[in-house]
Amino acid sequence: MSTFCSVIKFENLQELKRLCHWGPIIALGVIAICSTMAMIDSVLWYWPLHTTGGSVNFIMLINWTVMILYNYFNAMFIGPGFVPLGWKPENSQDSMYLQYCKVCQAYKAPRSHHCRKCNRCVMKMDHHCPWINNCCGYQNHASFTLFLLLAPLGCIHAAFIFVMTMYTQLYNRMKIILRNKTSIESWIEEKAKDRIQYYQLDEVFVFPYDMGSRWKNFKQVFTWSGVPEGDGLEWPIREGCHQYSLTIEQLKQKADKRVRSVRYKVIENYSGACCPLNKGIKTFLTSPCTEEPRIRLQTGEFILATRGLRYWLYGDKILDDSFTEGVSRIRGWFPRNCVEKCPCDAEMDQGPEDEKKNR
Repeated sequence: MSTFCSVIKFENLQELKRLCHWGPIIALGVIAICSTMAMIDSVLWYWPLHTTGGSVNFIMLINWTVMILYNYFNAMFIGPGFVPLGWKPENSQDSMYLQYCKVCQAYKAPRSHHCRKCNRCVMKMDHHCPWINNCCGYQNHASFTLFLLLAPLGCIHAAFIFVMTMYTQLYNRMKIILRNKTSIESWIEEKAKDRIQYYQLDEVFVFPYDMGSRWKNFKQVFTWSGVPEGDGLEWPIREGCHQYSLTIEQLKQKADKRVRSVRYKVIENYSGACCPLNKGIKTFLTSPCTEEPRIRLQTGEFILATRGLRYWLYGDKILDDSFTEGVSRIRGWFPRNCVEKCPCDAEMDQGPEDEKKNR
């Protein structure tokens, strides 16, 4: 508490000018970039936030950032402590053992040295650090050392998340390439299995472009010339399939989506913000990582939801005659807690299917 009070004293507000220096600007910029990217990557990583491990991982990241910044600003603003101007020892005879500083017009206390940058005699001076634009000494030695300790530990944690994120993305990418698929086609195949199981149909969906050999699938993407095989319009297919097997399945899924869509009524306004703070911390932290738009909602409007996540839904706004003729449809993501099922749809067995596409 005493540390906090010493920071907010009026005379210490002058210390804010220490931020206007290349050292703190670079240091704080690196901390901000590394912390932000690590938090974003931890959300994209395979460790979901709603699990215990994912929550602990995310809390640790925030903890590193808070502790690093706390000790950094302590070291910068509290400072090392300066020998009072005009200081001299209580026993005048002891002055014969001390050096005299002409700039500060005072004797240099034991272990103190004059800093040309700060233009003051610093108590227990260690060195002048450009990264905090201040000296390291008596009062901030511990904070400065803790900052040097915590910063590498936080970087190691962030680097681990970066590596695992890239590994996860690379692994998923190579897995679909070796099956001659794209991420969208993998999603279509999953929905095909879901559709067949939901309606208990006596049919099997076979992905038509899997050549049956990982090496052949690999060569569809990677060639010695660097030019992909084919013309991009027609593709080699496996036996028993034809060029339009996949597109036929897509048409079936679109028809099925219209049947299984659920009507919702808006009960709370939503501004369309990407990460709304006023809709709950879980909604804020689990905002869909996609470039698909969010749609603005007003109380009383109706939405036809087609898919969703745990705290978000995706759907089309049901338009009325008040909209202009040029607007054909408005669709996007919106928080679940802003809507409720219409009475006629609340009796249905199943809501919109969970989002399975890995974006």
